[in-house]
Amino acid sequence: MTSPSNLLRLPAELPAAEVCELLLQRPGIRVERILSTGQASPPGFWYDQAEDEWVAVLQGEGVLQWEDGRLTELRSGDWLLIPARQKHRVERTSVDPPCIWLALFSSRQA
Repeated sequence: MTSPSNLLRLPAELPAAEVCELLLQRPGIRVERILSTGQASPPGFWYDQAEDEWVAVLQGEGVLQWEDGRLTELRSGDWLLIPARQKHRVERTSVDPPCIWLALFSSRQA
């Protein structure tokens, strides 16, 4: 039997770099917890993923930018589905409180 974990637990000292924790991986699916403490995507960098990504903000805030320049603000409790190949980047994330994301990646099975 495994012991439970808490999605909202923070380390005693917040890291300087974003932390991505793999929580579950199975064929066609991956679940990650991402802890952001003010990070953003590097200038000019765009995610262009082969997987669909369902993402939820559990704590804090994050802002995504789309290839057409639109911005989407996500606050605690907000979620959205990013279809595969939808170019996006992280414009900014909150520091206080840190932004905790829950991301589920799903590849399309034939």
